[in-house]
Amino acid sequence: MHSTAPSPAVPPRSRRAVGLTLALVSAFSFGGSGTAAKPLIEAGLSPLQVVWLRATGAAVLLLPLAWRHRSIVRDRPGLLLGFGLLGVAGVQACYFAAISRIPVGVALLIEYFGPPLLLGYVRFVQRRPVSRGPAIGAAVAVTGLACVVQVWQGLSFDALGVLFGLGAACCQVGYFVLADAGARGEKPADPLGTAAYGLLIGALALTAVARPWEGDWSRLGGQVTMAHHQLPALLPAAWMIVVATVLAYLTGVVSVRHLSPPVAGVVANLEAVVATVTAWFLLDEHLGGTQLVGGLLVLLGAFAAQAGKPAAEPEATAVPETTAVPAPATAGATTEEPVRGC
Repeated sequence: MHSTAPSPAVPPRSRRAVGLTLALVSAFSFGGSGTAAKPLIEAGLSPLQVVWLRATGAAVLLLPLAWRHRSIVRDRPGLLLGFGLLGVAGVQACYFAAISRIPVGVALLIEYFGPPLLLGYVRFVQRRPVSRGPAIGAAVAVTGLACVVQVWQGLSFDALGVLFGLGAACCQVGYFVLADAGARGEKPADPLGTAAYGLLIGALALTAVARPWEGDWSRLGGQVTMAHHQLPALLPAAWMIVVATVLAYLTGVVSVRHLSPPVAGVVANLEAVVATVTAWFLLDEHLGGTQLVGGLLVLLGAFAAQAGKPAAEPEATAVPETTAVPAPATAGATTEEPVRGC
């Protein structure tokens, strides 16, 4: 949230600690979305109908927050439109389409090819140096992804499902870049307002393609199977909306303001590990030994993002963290140069 009065700058270490905590909360929250959604898809709802339910339910819950920050509609319309179409509608539609064809954990691990794509965007499109920590973390994570999908066997999973997962990865790059871009400009967009309007715009966009009026929503009043037990379909639906969407997006967008897009992106790989473990126990989607090793590498890659020293600026000007973005306005001014988004 903004404050017009100056305030003491938040020390970089404290800002990174806050950002890392929020990124972890976001990753663990996002990680349960596929496990909660797949029983609804198996009950008869289409992937697009489920993702519409997720985005619309979250948008309704965040309407008071959207009203409070309504000024950003006038100040940053392009940012909100891009975040809603890519960071909400694009990511979720591609991901849910993927999990309808391949295991939840595999779909998410393919989606998290996004961090190396994000590093490539920062390095070659923005032409900015990338810290060694995120670069090493992304390389380790990609190795883990290769083990999970077993590329040496020619991708033994459904090809269209893998393609949808890669589409989600590309949209995920937009999520992190736009979340970072909202921190800059003459009128920085409040991260909570960005998330609220992103979900609202995403829900409207999904309405046009999901055609929710054709869905058999009576299935939400029935039962679904998880961990060999029958439970009300409304229970996973509520978890998907409240925890895996509202909490996940709010903490995720704010975390990017305290970290950087590359670091936040690699830490978010934890979501794939959470999804794999929960799908194992709740959906009986077992993975082999090689795939488990790959999941471990993804986990190590997430933490490796926090370990490296910063890279130097092209002008050879030393700064505390070249890939860091400024904290929200309440943190006051910083000496760090932001990553320039699109």
